[in-house]
Amino acid sequence: MTHVYRIGEVAARTGCSPESIRHYEKLGLLPPPQRGEQGYRHYDQAALERISFIRHGRNLGLDLHSIQELLALSDHPDTDCSSADDIASRHLAHLEARIAKLQALADELRQVVHQCRGGQSRRLPNHPNAV
Repeated sequence: MTHVYRIGEVAARTGCSPESIRHYEKLGLLPPPQRGEQGYRHYDQAALERISFIRHGRNLGLDLHSIQELLALSDHPDTDCSSADDIASRHLAHLEARIAKLQALADELRQVVHQCRGGQSRRLPNHPNAV
């Protein structure tokens, strides 16, 4: 017999709020759950794994559309995986741009730290985005 989980237990196990789980259902990221006698949603282990995948993807910065595409590929493993390559390529480009911006910020912070050493502030570097 497979174990079934109610939404609160799924939320606790996956770190995903019940509201988000319901939202993912509405978007079609999750199949409609089975319902118990009193109308409570019942999820199986596969649903927990799918929700965990969604949450992990969101934590990595993937948008829900990309996650939906990846789930569709997972649901149909015989399909062409070029869309997965496209998703990965787009995400990689986004991450590389973000890394470059973070590196520039780190360089600026190094200048501030260097100029503020010794307890006295010296003239800090001008920044085009300064207020």
